[in-house]
Parts: sequence; C-alpha cells; structure tokens
Amino acid sequence: MANVKEILAQNLKRHRKRLGITQPELAEKAGLSTNYIGMIEVARNFPTADVLDRLAAALGIKSNELFSVSDSPEIAMEQLQMAILGKLDQKLVNFDQVIKRAVKEAIEENTDKMSGEKRQGSD
Repeated sequence: MANVKEILAQNLKRHRKRLGITQPELAEKAGLSTNYIGMIEVARNFPTADVLDRLAAALGIKSNELFSVSDSPEIAMEQLQMAILGKLDQKLVNFDQVIKRAVKEAIEENTDKMSGEKRQGSD
C-alpha cells in the first residue's frame, strides 16, 4: 500500500495530466515554483494545508480528492496508461539521443573522408 505522500504524488500528477497542463503551468496557477510541484509529484515534499488548497483550486477539484484511493478499473487503467506513457517518453528521449549521436558520427566520418580526399587531390 502506498503511503500518503505517494498517494498525493500520484493523484496530483494524474489530475494535472488529465487537464493537459505541465508542471510549470500548474505552478503558475497555484502560485508555486515548478521545482516544488516536481518534488511533490515524486513524493519528496509534502505541502501544507494552504498549498494543498491552492493546488486543488488550480486543478479544479476539492482538496480531499488529492488523497482519494480507489481501486476502480478506470483509475487503475489511467494509472497504467500514465506509467506506460512515462516509460515511452523515457525510451523516446533515449532513442533521440542515439539518433543524434549516430548523425553526429556520420557527419564527422563524412567530413574526415572529404578532408582526406581534398588532401589527395592537392598532392
């Protein structure tokens, strides 16, 4: 069973993503820093009651909804989708890095070949 910080973290992130807003957008709406939102979403910080109220208002929900625990299939499916999307996002970032590295190496290799051909042509 998840602890209270983890429940809050999951619910905050779920409600934010449901609205289609980013951490910076939520931070601005709630009058908080983006870093603080991020720390709550990874269960590192636990907000005060005042901050909980501001977060709930920014998300258009009641404060107690940030702590709801439900075993409904809809929420389980939503949480699974979020987990899959998170993994996919990370894989895409890794793939993007691999592609960039391969393109850079290909350009460097081609540049080296062209430099060698120019030297041979000038001999």
